[in-house]
Amino acid sequence: MKILILGGYGVFGGRLARLLADADLDILIAGRDLTKAQAICATQVRCTPLRADRATIIETLQTHRPAILIDATGPFQGYGPDPYHVLKACIQTRTNYLDFADGADFVAGIGAFDTQAKETSIFALSGASSFPVLTAAVLAEMAKTMQIEHVTGGIAPSPHAGVGLNVLRAVLGYAGEPVTLRRDGKTATGRGLAETYRVTIAPPGALPLHSTLFSLVDVPDLRAIPAAMPQIQTLWMGAGPLPAPLHRLLITFARLRARGLLPNLAPLAPLAHLVLNTLKYGDHRGGMFVQAKGTANGQPVTRIWHMLAEGDDGPLIPSMAIAALVRQTRAGSPPAPGARSAIGALTLSDYAALFATRAITTGWRDAPSGSLYEQALGPAFATLPPTLQSLHRPGKRAQWAGRATVTRSPTRLANLIARIFSFPAQGADIPITVTFLTAPDGVETWGRNFAGRLMVSTQESGRGRNQHLITERFGSFAFGLALVTDGAKLRVIPRRWTLFGLPLPRALMPRGDSYETERNGKFRFHVEIALPLIGPVVSYDGWLDRA
Repeated sequence: MKILILGGYGVFGGRLARLLADADLDILIAGRDLTKAQAICATQVRCTPLRADRATIIETLQTHRPAILIDATGPFQGYGPDPYHVLKACIQTRTNYLDFADGADFVAGIGAFDTQAKETSIFALSGASSFPVLTAAVLAEMAKTMQIEHVTGGIAPSPHAGVGLNVLRAVLGYAGEPVTLRRDGKTATGRGLAETYRVTIAPPGALPLHSTLFSLVDVPDLRAIPAAMPQIQTLWMGAGPLPAPLHRLLITFARLRARGLLPNLAPLAPLAHLVLNTLKYGDHRGGMFVQAKGTANGQPVTRIWHMLAEGDDGPLIPSMAIAALVRQTRAGSPPAPGARSAIGALTLSDYAALFATRAITTGWRDAPSGSLYEQALGPAFATLPPTLQSLHRPGKRAQWAGRATVTRSPTRLANLIARIFSFPAQGADIPITVTFLTAPDGVETWGRNFAGRLMVSTQESGRGRNQHLITERFGSFAFGLALVTDGAKLRVIPRRWTLFGLPLPRALMPRGDSYETERNGKFRFHVEIALPLIGPVVSYDGWLDRA
């Protein structure tokens, strides 16, 4: 089986070729730059570089006769007076067609060719990427247990993923421009990139992304999903790119453009491409969320699907839908003939199989309930050892007692910091009592008594930038703590900190290996606190049993 990837040396086309390297295919990497096509094929077998142009694509198809053409070029928002030229060539040559289109109008318009595609017995699916295929797969799964009314979603790409020039041309082209979407059951207009929504992507039990600001993007989901799921009253989709300062600058430009104070931003695409692909700093992680509000059994319900992708696996996700469809076709199960959006082409189970071999984590969260740690961990709380579950369900008042060994740094500065926070004095096998008091608003007070030395803090559910974290307060200092399950351990990892509500630099944030576990039926704890430039401050290790 032969496939042709038009624009196969670009960001998405190149990753698609990588995903299909072992799929028993003859792959044609096609585009106007033969040198770039040759560079891709130099790393793969059964890969042929090919010079091709959209204007003469019908000649290329007639010569090479691929079973499928995949359009990975773009921007699909700017294809001029004949945007479906490539699709028409596929229909004329009876070549199946898939594309990565991210333009809502382009994907919506492909249905006009449905009859012709069926008459020639080919399939033509548009928008075969995370937006809208993965979004729709998640919503279809949610719809099994609830009536969906309002949807908010977004993608937060890794800052190390790389951004294609055509993608930036498209995004900057609609920045500040009217974007058609559905609000409260009516067709409405938003402004591209000017509207924002803040979310922390946090699959239960996994280390969350930092709180991310998403801005409205003009993607196929806005038109295709309400058409496929008419019960949806509101649908808003965003992107949360990094670095955050550059994203906020772009939002400002979009708002100025919306007021008519700036021209169209598309000419800035080459500069933005250079800057974004040069300033790659931050964690090499990305994610996605889909939030649905509606009803279940007559009661209001909110469900959120979270996805995290580590390292180089995240950038592959937008290309996974087409890779899966190509493999299904190769195995004798192609999509049905016709031209349409790619919504419904894959299920969430199909994606789960694709994610299984990658460093990709997904999970569901409903409206938070239960104790403080149950709210933060969601379904992952049930995976904790029984003793940890018991301690973190303290009720109004609970007390645990045991023994601990404390090690303090000998340096003067570290000891000064230890005294400010009332950290325990150094000692071996000293008695410890921990008293938990839960206020009516759910705030827990933790009173730790190390042989008469009292250390008190409060813990509560994080809000705002601390969403899905535990906020622990020591006086004027507040720490956003992530709860991460790691086998039988519950790790506690600082993610942000503030003083009098003002954020402090993450580079100076306290850190250390801190976790809870169960051993011989007892609650075991291990806490290390160290500061950059200063080093270890205190560590304490021991056990507790219910008093």
